Amino acid sequence: MLGHEVPFRYCRTQEGERLCGRILDCWWQAFDVCGFLKGNLTTDEVAKLANPEPRPPKVASLAELISQARDRAATEQEKAE
Repeated sequence: MLGHEVPFRYCRTQEGERLCGRILDCWWQAFDVCGFLKGNLTTDEVAKLANPEPRPPKVASLAELISQARDRAATEQEKAE
């Protein structure tokens, strides 16, 4: 939940090519979102939505981002010397 209303379009494109994993939870009361998605997505896309890939824990993601930033900083420092 973003804390305010968002258009359905945002939920369909908010992660680039992927749908928001919560699209069914957020929109089921507003209209037949399942019917819409089944009519506009391939069978594989609907299956991926029903069984999403697990995301890494946020702590692991943050640790990876910190590591990448350190590596970039070290590389830039080596280039400057």
